[in-house]
Amino acid sequence: MSSPEIASLSWGQMKVQGSSTTYKDCKVWPGGSRAWDWRETGTEHSPGVQPADVKEVVEKGVRTLVIGRGMSEALKVPPSTVEYLEKQGIDVRVLQTQQAVKEYNALVAQGVRVGGVFHSTC
Repeated sequence: MSSPEIASLSWGQMKVQGSSTTYKDCKVWPGGSRAWDWRETGTEHSPGVQPADVKEVVEKGVRTLVIGRGMSEALKVPPSTVEYLEKQGIDVRVLQTQQAVKEYNALVAQGVRVGGVFHSTC
């Protein structure tokens, strides 16, 4: 099962191939996607993306995880989250969201088992 391509990105809106939903923030993995609701884990811009935010995507068997920090990179990614992913043997890439989407889609095109968590505003 392949990862869905990110079909479009603009401020506050993301569309994922195979989903009729327009997301503000989203999680994607091989075979699926859903809204990323920060309230589920108490995530805020700082300290940022927590291991609990990426655990669901990790459990889908991804080899690479792309994290989009927002259009202005306001969303932090603490070392503890990167270390958590690396301990799972996952290649992690932390980028500004537009760059993260390009990277993610390139990995999808290469057939990599890639997942992502993306913040589409600040």
